[in-house]
Amino acid sequence: MVLPVIAFALLAKVSLYAQSDKVIPVLIVDGFSNHDWKQTTKLTRWILEESGLFNVDVSTIPMDSAERANWLPEFAKYSVVVQNTNNINQPELRWPLPAEKSLEKYVASGGGLYILHSANNAFPHWAEYDKMIGLGWRPAAVGYALEIDRDKEIIRYQPGEGESTGHGERFNALIQVFTKHSINQNFPDRWQTANTEVYYFPRGPAENLTVLSYAYDSTSTHRTWPVEWLVAYGEGRVYNSSLGHLWVGETYPEAYRCVGYQTTMVRATEWLAKGKVTYPVPKNFPTENSLSLQAQEDFIKKSKQ
Repeated sequence: MVLPVIAFALLAKVSLYAQSDKVIPVLIVDGFSNHDWKQTTKLTRWILEESGLFNVDVSTIPMDSAERANWLPEFAKYSVVVQNTNNINQPELRWPLPAEKSLEKYVASGGGLYILHSANNAFPHWAEYDKMIGLGWRPAAVGYALEIDRDKEIIRYQPGEGESTGHGERFNALIQVFTKHSINQNFPDRWQTANTEVYYFPRGPAENLTVLSYAYDSTSTHRTWPVEWLVAYGEGRVYNSSLGHLWVGETYPEAYRCVGYQTTMVRATEWLAKGKVTYPVPKNFPTENSLSLQAQEDFIKKSKQ
């Protein structure tokens, strides 16, 4: 069964949260994950602020249950919220209900939401979160799964059809543009990224969703799956992808030193805030035949500044 590509229209007016003439305020939410969320936040903050476009704050969810119950960021102060929490192995860790409702209202009213890698594994109890992320890490019985066929058409699997979400070994994936968009404008149609995971059978409501890119899974299924997608939620915009893996024990990994990943993060975040992109594609952007990695020494030096 083939799913038509849903047009993702750019909003004519800039979100109430966007400040096009100023440095864009961004909030990263972290505090728990099965990934290295502390280093992920640190490197994400550096990549965004190094662009000169953003000022980034961090709100860390308290581990103490009483303090966590009172955690409620002022989302409306920010143009974009970067979601970097994941409770896949600790289902008891959740956002308090007022915070969940506040994020729903924020995005529906025009806010931007960036789902950072493992954050799409999180919160299967939260129905509106599933709608915001579009696709995530879910069991086979839950939601629709999307695959890209040889004719560059989207195959839609029904709940219970196919497998649960998963991934094979990490590898240097060839990212292929599926939908031309402001975020990937002037990107090569194909470009390499380093040491990444390609999720097979990503699942969810898959509503108001536009696939931006896809990749061939060469390590397990030998099939082709979405890598990046956008979701329209109310008046807001959501960006979600499996890019950006940073596991416990890694330090400044190639996945984060990839110039393609860094450029995509900056441009996606700017688009979430303003509905347009001004950040240029660097000359050393990766190609179909070659990676482009920032030197680890340079990355360490700059990220400590």
